[in-house]
Amino acid sequence: MSREVQVTVDARDPGALSRFWREVLGYVHPGPPGVEVPEGADPLDAWDGFLARLGVPQDQRNTRSAIEDPDGHGPRLFFQQVPEGKVVKNRLHLDVRAAPGLTGDERMAALEAECDRLVVLGATRVRRDDPAPPMTAGHIVMTDPEGNEFCLD
Repeated sequence: MSREVQVTVDARDPGALSRFWREVLGYVHPGPPGVEVPEGADPLDAWDGFLARLGVPQDQRNTRSAIEDPDGHGPRLFFQQVPEGKVVKNRLHLDVRAAPGLTGDERMAALEAECDRLVVLGATRVRRDDPAPPMTAGHIVMTDPEGNEFCLD
């Protein structure tokens, strides 16, 4: 029997980091329980109001955030605030499949285009690893705004 997985990410600013990853993955922020979020409204604003009504102090309202795949296929990502910053390389990272089915120059061009888009969102390009058949089709290593490594694959 398989299990569902949630990926948890330690963060300084869970709201900002969840916004970044929402744009990277095409995910959505779920609204608070029992709250109808109007079309076009920011679910994080709805969460702020929801938490205020529950009496959660302002300084504790950005201690966690989550995003979900709107199609229900990918894992939920949960961002939790931690006091310490990132100090070493990740032992686990996400591979963002930005060029499925593509090979060679076409694949690398698609990865470069996605890299450019993510840099505008706040990512940092670390390096490009060109194709080296048969072991690798090529990828681009990046970091998110808080320094967590991920690959465009």
